[in-house]
Amino acid sequence: MLMKRCLMIARFQPFHYGHLKAIKYCYEKFDEVIVTVGMASQSHTPENPFTCGERLVMIRESLKWSGLDLSRIVTVTLPTMEVNRAAVHNVKLYSPPFTHVITLNPIIQQLFREEGYDVIIPPLEDRNLYSGSYIRHLMVNGNSEWKKLVPPPVASFIEEIKGVERIIMLHKERLPGYYATA
Repeated sequence: MLMKRCLMIARFQPFHYGHLKAIKYCYEKFDEVIVTVGMASQSHTPENPFTCGERLVMIRESLKWSGLDLSRIVTVTLPTMEVNRAAVHNVKLYSPPFTHVITLNPIIQQLFREEGYDVIIPPLEDRNLYSGSYIRHLMVNGNSEWKKLVPPPVASFIEEIKGVERIIMLHKERLPGYYATA
């Protein structure tokens, strides 16, 4: 018998407490959660500074740290693709079957609704704080408050791989003369 599964899709740049809350929400409502790392082929850009492998480590270590049963969570990766109706077909190729989609992205929501999926907007944690772009902004500006917005394993891992230094370098490369005004 097919398990009741949901697919949660995000970029996780980086994985933060808002993501963790959404996964826990899915975990309570479904037999199995498919955590989907979108834009997996993108890295080393200001918007997508972390590699797919690095994001997977952040996710898995945070889920273990939170005490969730990892046997009920599947992680899959999606290469970067154009956002159009064909994207839903591609997601289905990379993922086990699912009945529900959890995402905050309104375009992704619409595409999956058009294909007959039940789309759920997860309960939001403070979106002004728990946003990858805001966390990266703090990093670029040398504000260590970013560490309070991510689970401890994520903060440790980012420090281990010198992720803050990478993000600062990426912003400097993007805009010559740009240093700490993100």
